[in-house]
Amino acid sequence: MKCLLNLLLFLTLASVAPAADKPFEFSDVQGKPHTPLVAGDKKAVVLVFVSPFCPTSNTFTPEINRIMADYAGKFAFYYVEADSDITAADAKKHVETLEIKAPVLLDPEQRLAKLTQARMTPEAVVLAGNGDALYKGRINDLYSTQTKKLKEPKTHDLREALEAILAGKPVANPVTKAIGCTISLAP
Repeated sequence: MKCLLNLLLFLTLASVAPAADKPFEFSDVQGKPHTPLVAGDKKAVVLVFVSPFCPTSNTFTPEINRIMADYAGKFAFYYVEADSDITAADAKKHVETLEIKAPVLLDPEQRLAKLTQARMTPEAVVLAGNGDALYKGRINDLYSTQTKKLKEPKTHDLREALEAILAGKPVANPVTKAIGCTISLAP
């Protein structure tokens, strides 16, 4: 499954990636530029696709903030506004209302969602410095369906993936099914 995910990611990268000398650059809600596909001195990049209009996505914000705090300095974290028509004002309000702690990237062309094949909010994608997809899927199993929420999650998929990566081991479940709101990709 991991090989298939990496092959699909490679084929997508080959079709939409920028020139090798200029990585994708995105602005956050304050207008600061970021290159979220560059891990730098971090183990990997964690992209979390979100939407201010998705209640399921918003429910996970405190947990994503905790994960980010627990793994600060080891991974590069970015929230990615997945809606193509999100305004900077809506994104800023989203950051302020939910007290989002990581940079929130605006991607009106949905290049990151298309590149990583993210389809839901919230959905996490962990990319190695070389671009390999190490994990793609849910934050945890708090939601078993769109409308069925557990009292407490039983598995913590994103945390388990990050722990495996830190330990230099393969992620046991590199692909899980994210539950939330569908990302409507613009053509």
